[in-house]
Amino acid sequence: MTDTTQTAAPAGTALSDLSGSYTIDPAHSQLGFVARHAMVTKVRGSFNDFEGSVTTGEQLADVSVSVTIQTASIDTRNPDRDGHLRTGDFFDVATYPTITFSSTEVAALDAETLRIAGDLTIKGVTKSVTIDFDYAGGATDPFGMQRVGFEGSTTLLRSDYGMTFNAALETGGVLVSDKITLEIEISAVKNA
Repeated sequence: MTDTTQTAAPAGTALSDLSGSYTIDPAHSQLGFVARHAMVTKVRGSFNDFEGSVTTGEQLADVSVSVTIQTASIDTRNPDRDGHLRTGDFFDVATYPTITFSSTEVAALDAETLRIAGDLTIKGVTKSVTIDFDYAGGATDPFGMQRVGFEGSTTLLRSDYGMTFNAALETGGVLVSDKITLEIEISAVKNA
């Protein structure tokens, strides 16, 4: 029998004390999104293939975050919809196989929250986005790996990235909302 109980992380895992480089663990992280469909419900999806890193230093100015997402890995639990999202109407995965994010500025809002600004590139269009991340804590897992967790969300307009496909509804409104909410949950492992 394996003991799966998490032990408290060593002293120094307060957000202000994190230092070193970390690799995002995609098996325990989620890069998701929410869009309103037909003006009456929300559809959730995620990207299943991504990689990223977080490097911290002695000061917040030294923090950098980078993420690369494979757009073809989009998953909304509906193969037909996923297929449409991969076309030129939306992500055009044949032409733009990746989405990237690279931080440009990090600020502490309080002892448990980071505001990370950065460049988000989708379909060859780069826009600045800001995401507030709550620090979920740190722990040493049963395999001796030091982990940290962050959760954050932000909204954007898909039309800003050239995704303007839509269909009008006879009752008014449109089939797919322009406003998209990104929901991010990150588990990152400290590099040896």
